[in-house]
Amino acid sequence: MHALKNMEIAFIAAAVLAIGSSFATAGANTVEVSATSTLIAQAADSTMPVVTVSARRLTAAEKAAFI
Repeated sequence: MHALKNMEIAFIAAAVLAIGSSFATAGANTVEVSATSTLIAQAADSTMPVVTVSARRLTAAEKAAFI
């Protein structure tokens, strides 16, 4: 019983420390990301691969046969 109580206290203490440290360091690690015009142009020029499936659809009887 005492071991479970101690584990609960350890968990609550760890949670309080984690929450406190996250609030304390919230503004410390700001990262700014900017894309140059060449990267934007490369992304706009890329073509998306397209797959075309030319097959007939299964009927309800054929679908039922697979189950």
